[in-house]
Amino acid sequence: MWKHTKPALVLLSIALNVAFAGVWLAYAAVSRVESREQRCEPGDSASVWCPLHRQLNVSGEQWKEIEPRLRAFRASADEICRQISELRRGIIDQLATPNPDLNAVKAKQGEILAGQRKMQGLVIDHLMTEKKVLTAEQQQRLFEMLRSGTACDRGGPKLVPGGGHEGGIGQVLRTGDKD
Repeated sequence: MWKHTKPALVLLSIALNVAFAGVWLAYAAVSRVESREQRCEPGDSASVWCPLHRQLNVSGEQWKEIEPRLRAFRASADEICRQISELRRGIIDQLATPNPDLNAVKAKQGEILAGQRKMQGLVIDHLMTEKKVLTAEQQQRLFEMLRSGTACDRGGPKLVPGGGHEGGIGQVLRTGDKD
């Protein structure tokens, strides 16, 4: 009996694996397309490529003013985040040594706080500049989104570096991530 059942089970196993792989590939393809549409990935300057600004329904004229500033903001924010991440790695490396220098750790903590203040200033300056381009209704909607957390990851408008686990408005303006 096993002689007749074994080939059927092998075929069934192969069919299920093929079906599973097909469903996984379809899901991965759809997720990739949706992810690209939901992220602030710079594209053609003529179209509004940032979901935050699409939600605000910025006009073409507004986008022409916003887009170059957004690109510059993102470049600056990415550099600040890179510097802060480097400082954090330095703290971890220092703590990992057999005899960590706590004064060096505290000094790096101070540098991280200075970097975070720099990021907060960058975000505030960017928001104040962008506010001048938006209509009163768009401004109201933007700040309501920031207050409610719908435009931020991690559920709140924290003005902190946006890389990885920190989240915040800086993250939204740099990447458009809302989750």
